[in-house]
Amino acid sequence: MNVTSNPSVVTELVVPDSPSQVTVELVEQPAQVRAPAARCADGNGTMTGLFFSDHVIDIARAKAMCGLCPLSVSCLEEALEREEPWGVWGGQLISGGRVVLNKRACGRPPKHPRPEIVIDELGPVTIVA
Repeated sequence: MNVTSNPSVVTELVVPDSPSQVTVELVEQPAQVRAPAARCADGNGTMTGLFFSDHVIDIARAKAMCGLCPLSVSCLEEALEREEPWGVWGGQLISGGRVVLNKRACGRPPKHPRPEIVIDELGPVTIVA
């Protein structure tokens, strides 16, 4: 079996061992490769308030969205390189060009610690006791 290809994207397949010699031309289509899209890029800017919010729940929702995004690593690297002043980038909260691990809620801390809340991209899901 001989397989030859030429630059015009046509492949000719010849099978000489068969009783009747068969020549088949296969036309190869160029592969359609889609570049991964960021989950936060909706094209309208409606997510801006979520990714640049001061509310702890909004920040957690933005981080949850970034956790499923295929571009989160490159997004975080580029944000740190640009020294972004604030916002959630690549699943991390950035303030003053540096990653902030925990954002405390505004106001005085409670006397009794609040239970931990599990948050996905749609909002609070469960309370861990």
